[in-house]
Amino acid sequence: MSDLGLGTDPPAAELKSGFDAARIAEVKAWLASQFDAVGKEVPEFEYTPRSIAHLHNIATISQAKSQAAGIVASDLRQKAAEYRSQAARIREILEHAGLAQESLPSNVISSAQVLANVANLLNIRDTEMSSFLVAMGDISLRKTGVEEKRAKVQKDSRVLLDYTRKAIARLTYLKRTLAQLEDDVPACEEQMHHWKTNLKLMIKKEQQYLQQYSNYKAILNRVGYTPEISHGVLVEMAEHRKELEKKTRPILDTLRSYQDLPPDKTLAALAIEDKRRQYAAAEKYLEEVLHSALATTE
Repeated sequence: MSDLGLGTDPPAAELKSGFDAARIAEVKAWLASQFDAVGKEVPEFEYTPRSIAHLHNIATISQAKSQAAGIVASDLRQKAAEYRSQAARIREILEHAGLAQESLPSNVISSAQVLANVANLLNIRDTEMSSFLVAMGDISLRKTGVEEKRAKVQKDSRVLLDYTRKAIARLTYLKRTLAQLEDDVPACEEQMHHWKTNLKLMIKKEQQYLQQYSNYKAILNRVGYTPEISHGVLVEMAEHRKELEKKTRPILDTLRSYQDLPPDKTLAALAIEDKRRQYAAAEKYLEEVLHSALATTE
């Protein structure tokens, strides 16, 4: 049974080649029919799997649409035949009733044509009063909708017009402000130039003051000034200085009074030596007071 099954089933390659051949034949037949319809020959091109698949897809869609178009055309032809037969029957009835188009006055014919044109414009299939009323109702509803849309559009237009006016006013204000700022530019540039010049001078002054500060600091370091010497210590030292001046002033007065004495070298030398000792003692006392004040501050 298995041998029989294998013998009856064709290989997959043969099935595929047969399927491709069938599709190629369908494509060729479709191309021939299409080009024959316009009186032209099918151009030569290479049949590849991709082109065959694409053309077969187009041919399938075209045949389906052609079939659908044929069905629709057949239906329309059938309806046209029915309409012609109905028109012939109605014409026969009108002729028997004495209402043939040839026997009617011209104003009646024009009125009928106007009525038919109105029916076509209203998209109705008859000239019944009810159909005209329904069509007019639809037109009224459409008119109401259009009027509502028009009112909304007009409202939106007024809003946009208001926004546009405000934008124009704002633009005018901004242009005026820009012109004013442009007029102020030269004065501002002159002021900026003045500030730059002053800034350069201030930088030079700053460098000068920093140099003076460094010089003063070096001088204070040379004379022994330290940050520990506070205002209170200086005041205290000034008070001691005043006390020492009080003590040394009599000595200086005495020394000045010696200038009025007759010159006596021995007495003058003794007096000068005595005053020197007193002055040295006063300086030593001043140094001791300074050292004690500094020690107390530390």
